[in-house]
Amino acid sequence: MTGVLPTPSRSGVRIAGDMYQWLIVWHGCVTVLRDHVIRPAKPVIGVGVEVDGVGNLDDVILYHQKPPHTYGQVKYAVGSSTPVNEAYLLAPGPTGGPSILAKVATAWRDLTADGSVVDLALISNRVPDAADLLVRDRDPRTQLLLPRAAQSGPRSGRGQARQRWADGAGLSIEKLMELLAVLRFDIGRDPAHLRELVQHLMVAAGLRHEDPAIDAGADWVARMVRDGHRKLTLDLIEKAVKDLELATGPARAVLSIATLKPDPMAAEADWSLEWTDRFDGASAYAKRRPKAPATWEQLQSDIEDAPRHLPGATNIAVTGSLRQATAFLTGSAFRMVTGADLAVLQRGQVWSTSASYEAAADPVITRHNLGQGPDLAVAIAVATDPTADVLDYLRAHGLPVDALLVIAPPVGAKDNAVPDASSANALAVVIRDTVRRAARTAPHVHLFLAGPMGLALLLGHRWNRVCPTTVYEDVAAADIYEPAFTIDA
Repeated sequence: MTGVLPTPSRSGVRIAGDMYQWLIVWHGCVTVLRDHVIRPAKPVIGVGVEVDGVGNLDDVILYHQKPPHTYGQVKYAVGSSTPVNEAYLLAPGPTGGPSILAKVATAWRDLTADGSVVDLALISNRVPDAADLLVRDRDPRTQLLLPRAAQSGPRSGRGQARQRWADGAGLSIEKLMELLAVLRFDIGRDPAHLRELVQHLMVAAGLRHEDPAIDAGADWVARMVRDGHRKLTLDLIEKAVKDLELATGPARAVLSIATLKPDPMAAEADWSLEWTDRFDGASAYAKRRPKAPATWEQLQSDIEDAPRHLPGATNIAVTGSLRQATAFLTGSAFRMVTGADLAVLQRGQVWSTSASYEAAADPVITRHNLGQGPDLAVAIAVATDPTADVLDYLRAHGLPVDALLVIAPPVGAKDNAVPDASSANALAVVIRDTVRRAARTAPHVHLFLAGPMGLALLLGHRWNRVCPTTVYEDVAAADIYEPAFTIDA
């Protein structure tokens, strides 16, 4: 049948599983590099791989400056026919030996026998079984089965499942709960998701982030393991970065803001805002406005409070999923006058506010007179031309604007109108300067954006010496737009 791939060979499965593990280890190595510069509260200082003496939790170990250290077992599956559930965790080994859960329990007992506190992780691309009585209630934020796994009485379905797990692990119910309090189920982490996570982390660490760079890091881990290195230290990792010519920029603190879909970098972030459940819409594409009781004002307060949670950070990587108005607000919260340098991954490129640029060609500026009041309306027409919709909105709502200024790049509005960071910065400066001149006598600016998210971030970063500005969001409803944030510029 055309398009059907052959079943992978045993060696192919083994190689894919090894590469999955090496990529997880490389993720740990990049964490060591970034933590050395950023100095988070609990820095990772080294990475262990297949270390002796820790049972089957030896696939990847993150050594923190202070315990608890993280001990992980990596389980790669070539298909999705076996989800993570009771049957999978309690099944005897291929030769009739202990089950996965029993092995984890044994390693946990050994690691904590002297009173040590540990963090454990089962890491797999296998997905959780939505029908499993305990696994289905995994908390996606903590990756723990608690607190739900401890709820309900012993005769309930959940209580009977707890007993089977305890029996299978060779533990009492009380000890099983202690184990589940530290055992994270980092599951459903497919290879593509893992590569995306590593890519974003390499950006934050100031490394090249394209596919060959990611593969070079994973291949280096494989060579280290073959050569007998079981603990990868900062010195070894820094030498690898130099030898592989991976360094490209400064290490950055990570700010994660998710409004459309969960951000894979949230767990790595130095500060994160999780708003996906507070935006209305069944999918990431449909999420365009906060749903009651959440408001734009609350989101603005949270974003403008972010600098307080990144004290002293001047180089910042912004990750997550956010639309135009939110990106603009984020840029304005870390304005250029504060000395901050923001970076975001845009179409596989790093767009940084510090990227150098030459003077941009004059933009295309069109003025539409309305005579409805003293304010100025501005539409940024980059990815598409929103002029008709903005005019309809301004007239229908009687906004007190004298004119609408439409600003487009020299090539006009189209998807690839802004090809790179240099072009984006140059355009942001031209837009800001144009609005400054046009709004000299206006008491307020009404801003409508239609362009790359990265451009909105860079524009907000430079939005100073402009009168108070209300930025609008396209909510794809009958009214088309609604005011999202008002910024004192």
